[in-house]
Amino acid sequence: MNAATHAVIPAASRAKSYYSATLNEETNYPTLQGQVSVDVAIIGGGFTGVATAVELAERGLKVAIVETHKIGWGATGRNGGQVTGSLSGDEAMRKQMRNKLGAEVDDFIWHLRWRGHEIIKNRVEKYGIQCDLKHGHLHAAMKPAHMDELKASYEEAQRRGMGDEVTLLDAAGVRAHLASDIYQGALKNTRNMHLHPLNLCIGEAKAAEGLGALIFEHSEVLEIVHGANPAVITAGGRIDAKQVMLAGDVYHKLEPKQLKGKIFPAMGGIVTTKPLGELAKQLNPQDLAVYDCRFVLDYYRMTADGRLLFGGGANYSGRDSRDIAGELRPCIEATFPQLKGVDIEFQWSCAMGIVMNRIPQLGKLSDNVWYCQGYSGHGIATTHIMGEIMANALTGTLGHYDTFAACKHIKVPMGDVFGNPMLAAGMWYYQMMEKLR
Repeated sequence: MNAATHAVIPAASRAKSYYSATLNEETNYPTLQGQVSVDVAIIGGGFTGVATAVELAERGLKVAIVETHKIGWGATGRNGGQVTGSLSGDEAMRKQMRNKLGAEVDDFIWHLRWRGHEIIKNRVEKYGIQCDLKHGHLHAAMKPAHMDELKASYEEAQRRGMGDEVTLLDAAGVRAHLASDIYQGALKNTRNMHLHPLNLCIGEAKAAEGLGALIFEHSEVLEIVHGANPAVITAGGRIDAKQVMLAGDVYHKLEPKQLKGKIFPAMGGIVTTKPLGELAKQLNPQDLAVYDCRFVLDYYRMTADGRLLFGGGANYSGRDSRDIAGELRPCIEATFPQLKGVDIEFQWSCAMGIVMNRIPQLGKLSDNVWYCQGYSGHGIATTHIMGEIMANALTGTLGHYDTFAACKHIKVPMGDVFGNPMLAAGMWYYQMMEKLR
């Protein structure tokens, strides 16, 4: 959708954000009342649930999505909008998956990095989803040690045939792309993308509905019934299904005996400025998304109507910040001194589901009840990859699912009490190590 046609509409039942204020159209799906029967019931109307529903509906299965709030209400509709080949936990994956995949593990992880891009790009084209999809990204170095990492990534991309899509930039090269002096260099990647995530998710939900999927909003699941005939129960109704998939990530409290202590919330903050007009093109003339190489990083891009959308840091207490704009303004002004004192029109938080080893968690709660969660801040591409993997598993092709399901995860006793303090301590450690690099 171009800037001229972005309409500001009421953000009914949504976080007040740039995304909710610039929807193509608001959703208005019914609340579940009474009983329905389907092949697969999916709990959670974010990217994981919606992407899986599209995959299953395309294969002819009858699917129902049941969402506590509205489609795209959680992290799906509040993130930075960057679709990159970065996989959270790739080194942990490599160690754990080597026993199963052997010498093929490096190829598996490499191809996994880019599969989400293919799915999203193809789906946007197939269903005509207007979500401001654009190509181009900089992974930026803040210090010389970061350049060594970027050089290694560049050389691997060259070896694997991505030479036309990656360019290694020095400090002067970065300044030709960004009106900022803070970077030592960057890896430019034109395969990576950025987009309006809430419009993407709502567009995908509309595609699933067009393929016969049932979608219910404002319908919190109170119970999952296990057994030969599984079901999900809400206050107003029941969905009987052959299989159930729990895709609520960090936003639910279902199945605590098996899932409590495996995933924890970290709160990220994002702001958008007022529209910058011609200044937007001066600051970022190629309209690239950017994030830096630090463990706790800043990330930003320009929106379709010329605002700077900027996110950074993370609060590992699991509690919202009181002043996101106040926390991020110094980072914005350090990156772009030209924006000192700029008006910030939107600020909001995003709860990310963090896994201790950063490997997405796929598994079964019983014979025909599945779950998929935990993207640790890398959700847009990864959720679409996992949606395809889960759809394959639900229809009998278990290869990639088994590879992930075999990974071992730490389960923290009394997770709500100890999990977030452990995350905070771990992040403090990595931030201290970052300063020593």
